[in-house]
Amino acid sequence: MLNIILVSFFQGTALYIAIIVGAVILLWLLLYLIPIGLWFQALVSGVRISLVQLIFMRWRKVPPSVIVSAMIEGIKAGVPLNRNELEAHYLAGGRVPKVVHALVSASKANIDLTFKMATAIDLAGRDVFEAVQMSVNPKVINTPPVAAVAKDGIQLIAKARVTVRANIKQLVGGAGEETVLARVGEGIVSSIGSSSSHKAVLEKPDSISKVVLSKGLDAGTAFEILSIDIADVDVGKNIGAALQTDQAEADLKIARAKAEERRAMAVATEQEMKALAQEMKARVIQAEAEIPKAMAEAFRNGNLGIMDYYRVKNIEADTSMRESIAKPPQKGDTTGKSLS
Repeated sequence: MLNIILVSFFQGTALYIAIIVGAVILLWLLLYLIPIGLWFQALVSGVRISLVQLIFMRWRKVPPSVIVSAMIEGIKAGVPLNRNELEAHYLAGGRVPKVVHALVSASKANIDLTFKMATAIDLAGRDVFEAVQMSVNPKVINTPPVAAVAKDGIQLIAKARVTVRANIKQLVGGAGEETVLARVGEGIVSSIGSSSSHKAVLEKPDSISKVVLSKGLDAGTAFEILSIDIADVDVGKNIGAALQTDQAEADLKIARAKAEERRAMAVATEQEMKALAQEMKARVIQAEAEIPKAMAEAFRNGNLGIMDYYRVKNIEADTSMRESIAKPPQKGDTTGKSLS
């Protein structure tokens, strides 16, 4: 009997525990699916939204807390917001809190920013809240050192500080900071390059900022350039002298190459003349070898007599003697001594 009573008691206790656990789980599911606390928070904040809409948000995989918090912030700041538009922006991958913060900040700063424009900027990948803050508090961008050469050949290295303000209307499709820095650097190089002397730039560095600022470098960018201030100007290398030195060395090499070319041509011409002289001597020797043949032929034809032959021989001997007398005596030659 006692065992039966104990078994019944334990079975009843287990049943009560199961009922309590089931009730807790059911209550948690109800509170999750039906966010009564969030609905009450919206109600006391002046946001009119039903429990059914909050449940539907759960089913549409939209966090109700994000939408309700955004609508409460908008109501308190006097910025009307539409629940369906907020949900659509969230489902499109947008950042609802950032957009609402930006709309509230723009409203307080009297900046014309619509919900459509804010969501477009956010979906474009830009931080719309930071853009609004930059419109109120301009941002200072430091340029890297920009090297340029004046007309006198002296290199100058300049650093500038560019104060920009976000251009809300150009944030979608407008160029970023890199483009602004590139354009400012190009303007600095152009301004210094057009200066007649580097001393003029050192005396009036503000002339650089005036020239650069007048070119409208912020066209097509997401920023509006307010000012360009030259922070530092350093003197670099004498590029003109270096270029002249390099040019002189190049001219020297060219002159040496041309001189070597002329020397080679002269040597080749000399060798050609020597070869031509040898060829002429060979022709003379060849012609002299033909003389005996011609004399023999003349003897046979009767055109040359014996006296004519002796006369020719006498002329040759006389010519040879005159040549030997006209030539100075060479070393080791004893002919002159024996004659004396």
